[in-house]
Amino acid sequence: MLNVSHLTKKYHRFTANDNLSFIVNDGEIAVLAGPNGAGKSTAIKCIAGLLRFDGEIEIDGHNNKSIEAKKILGYVPEIPAPFELLTVWEHMEFIARAYKLTDWQKKAEELITRMELQDKLNKLGKELSKGMQQKISICCALLTNPQTVLFDEPFVGLDPHAIKELKSMLFEMKAKGTTIIISTHMLDSVDEFWDRVFIMMNGRIEAERERKTVEKSGENLEELFFSITEKNKD
Repeated sequence: MLNVSHLTKKYHRFTANDNLSFIVNDGEIAVLAGPNGAGKSTAIKCIAGLLRFDGEIEIDGHNNKSIEAKKILGYVPEIPAPFELLTVWEHMEFIARAYKLTDWQKKAEELITRMELQDKLNKLGKELSKGMQQKISICCALLTNPQTVLFDEPFVGLDPHAIKELKSMLFEMKAKGTTIIISTHMLDSVDEFWDRVFIMMNGRIEAERERKTVEKSGENLEELFFSITEKNKD
């Protein structure tokens, strides 16, 4: 479970995240939705422990910056940043050593096959296209079988096969009870599997909805998004 309480992130006088509080339960796929500049990526980076912030964030009861939390957290950044001088396979080995994984090779091979990277095993990170780099980010994040996974615009740059495989992986992780949060403004990419949505504007959460509530009202995710973001424009 992910518990975010009163998350506030300021850059001098600019408030990127303004007192965010929300919970994502085990086995839920939650979406942080909002226009560009709403504060989605900043929130994801704070949860991942990459930025200093005010407030409190817990991952399965552990402070998000603790070693215990890091061991069970996976993170796919908005902009992939592979190691330039490591090959695709060496990325897998690096993660395995960093997390002290055992018998990881089969899992690594499975991820690489699903992302269609088999013929790129000896390619260096700097030699890969942006789409291939995104695939490496996904493989690295999922190799550890994390209990909580953060995805920041994960579908950008992926080819249709990789998008299909990633969606299948999301369903599989959800079935295992993994806590998943996806930051995106591409609503159609998450429409078929989201459970909970947090709609952000100007660094704040303007609305939170569960899927069953939205479906019961006869709305869809896109209609809900525009009804809130258009209404709250300055």
